[in-house]
Formats: sequence, structure tokens, C-alpha cells
Amino acid sequence: MSERRTGPSAPDAGGHAHAKPHRPLMDADPTAAGVREVVHLPDPRTRKFRQAAFVYLHVGLLYEFAVLVLWRAGLLPADRGPVWLWLAIGAAIVALVVWGLWRWQNVWFARVIWALHALRLPALIQGAFFPDAAAAIPPAFYLTALAVILANLWMLARAGWDL
Repeated sequence: MSERRTGPSAPDAGGHAHAKPHRPLMDADPTAAGVREVVHLPDPRTRKFRQAAFVYLHVGLLYEFAVLVLWRAGLLPADRGPVWLWLAIGAAIVALVVWGLWRWQNVWFARVIWALHALRLPALIQGAFFPDAAAAIPPAFYLTALAVILANLWMLARAGWDL
């Protein structure tokens, strides 16, 4: 007489003690019967645009918080308007660019953003390597921003020129 199994059945075995559990998806033969459907990843170009959007989001967050920190330290000129206005404009620009890269996935949009973003390089290079003697912001700030901007330019170029 056979003993009845008292432990819980394997979830993939469907409650049948004699059924073999499913093999891991990475080892499965896609043509075999009973293999679960493979999750299809987006094509490489779509992934590049999404990665560029995600990196731009982080660059935007870094800039927003840098403005906030500089404002709290009293390093922003007061004659250019209220800081909340500039933070709101910056957030709107970041949202538009992230949405545009993620949704439109247009190569010319990515290229234009790349070109506009590259215009930051001369000021960052000057602040990092040739700082003014009376500068209140340390060169490390500019050097860090330079590294972040170069990483963002790289991701934008991958999307814009399919690198």
C-alpha cells in the first residue's frame, strides 16, 4: 500500500506528486510543450531611449537639488527672480525631456537635447580646471557635474545615433 504525501505539493507541479516541476525559463526549450511564455524585452533602440530618459531624470534631479542647496547657501543671485520659479521651470523642462525621450523616441529630439546639453561643457570645464580665485563654489562641484553631464551625453548619443 502506498503512503499518502502529507507535505505541501510543489506549486509548479499542479498538486501532482509525480509531475516534474517546470524547468527554469532560461533553460527551457521554447518549442517544448508546457513551457511558459517568454517575456519579450523591448528592442535595443527602445531600451536606449528609455535608458537615456532615466539618466536625464537623474541629471534633472541633481540640478534641481543643486539649485536648492546653492540657494540655501546664499550663492544664487537674487536679481534673477524667485528660486521657486526657476525650480518649477527646471522641473517642467526635465519632465518634458524625460517624457519626450521615453514616449516619442525620436532621434532628432535626442540629438537636439544632446546638443543643448553639450553647451554646458565649457562652463563646467572652466569651473573644474580653471576656477576663478574668488569663486565661492569649489572646483569639485564642477568636476562632479562634468562627469554627470558626460554620462548623460553618452546615453543621449546612444539613443540619438544608435551607438
